[in-house]
Amino acid sequence: MHSVFRIGEIQKLDKKSPLYEVELKLTSDDDQQLRQLTDHIRKEVNGTGWYRLGKLLLKISQFNKAEELYTTLLEQASNDSGKAYIYHMLGMMKNGKGQYTEAASFYEMFLRIKRKTLPEDHPSLANIYNNIGGVYDDMEKALSPDDPDLALSYNNIGLVYNNMGDHLKALEFYEKSLKIREKALPSNHPDLATSYSSIGQVYNSMGDYSKAVEFYEKDLEITKKALPPNHPNLATSYNNIGRVYNDMGDYSKALEFYEKAHQIYEKALPSNHPHLATSYNNIGLMYNDMGDYSIALEFYEKALKILEKALPSNHPHLASSYNNIGGVYNNMGDYSIALEFYEKALKIKEKALPPNHPSLATSYNNIGWAYYGKGDYSKALSSLEKALSIWQKSLPPNHPDIKTVKNSIDNVKKKM
Repeated sequence: MHSVFRIGEIQKLDKKSPLYEVELKLTSDDDQQLRQLTDHIRKEVNGTGWYRLGKLLLKISQFNKAEELYTTLLEQASNDSGKAYIYHMLGMMKNGKGQYTEAASFYEMFLRIKRKTLPEDHPSLANIYNNIGGVYDDMEKALSPDDPDLALSYNNIGLVYNNMGDHLKALEFYEKSLKIREKALPSNHPDLATSYSSIGQVYNSMGDYSKAVEFYEKDLEITKKALPPNHPNLATSYNNIGRVYNDMGDYSKALEFYEKAHQIYEKALPSNHPHLATSYNNIGLMYNDMGDYSIALEFYEKALKILEKALPSNHPHLASSYNNIGGVYNNMGDYSIALEFYEKALKIKEKALPPNHPSLATSYNNIGWAYYGKGDYSKALSSLEKALSIWQKSLPPNHPDIKTVKNSIDNVKKKM
């Protein structure tokens, strides 16, 4: 019980058998590498008892198990302070599962309790003046402007707004968080990297690619200094920059960063980890944009295989994977199969996302183009107009997606 082994040689027993022989070597208490590993885990996952286990489950993306644990802890919580902490962690869990409305609800319950249990002049009142529905005008008046709790609360709420597709609101909260952290933390602190990455992601979603690269490179600069070269978080930074270059059409640059990320994931993660699926998806997207559809499909199917095992059937990441495969078939001229995958994606998004989420517009746009390819122009026009309606509500008026879909609608009308 509670023993740690090193894995040595791994051999298959014979060609017909699915069994393997694994050589295990028992570690000793004075093993320096084991000591470094456990010390690092203690720093990354603080706390005690069941609460520490909950943090660990969230860190390794075991959201269902984390939900079971925190739900049990919530039932046992004897005071508001304990409940507030658990509501906060449940919010993080729901956000990780892609259930963004429920995440917002838990964050609101967390903030509501904080408002009742703290004196009016307490620095952590930052938490009560953040409301998922908006910002209270007197927030800055009641709090120290460099309170770390305020920065954390802003960042969490910004994350929820970003996942709900309200990029301007997300940017507002992320910038408030960054402003506090730049004053309170040293210039190479990992929390600053988190803020830079979050802001970069919002700018990328809004189509401001130069700003996105600027903030992602700030994140990468800190992350490279703070983490070992094969840390998964470093791969995430490379992936983010690669995605922007891909959106800009610079495929060679995108491939350079995607491959750096993929090399890290292959070394650091098990073969069925969701991050590896993200990497396959990114590389598949690059090949798709370059017109190499057979290789793109190969990478997309590897990603889908992992995600179908790792995620619930209605998770938004599965919708993205279906969308990607649909796009390849659409580009290959197989519009019926493309529609099949696009509609799978739309079905998930309609359940998981609010009605004006930009990702819903992406699905309608894709379905519209598939119908256009089939020559069904009335259905194409209907889908494209749905996409335009959502994007006009959720994106800046000069966003490239709005311009593109307007041109598409004009092209369809000429065919009718």
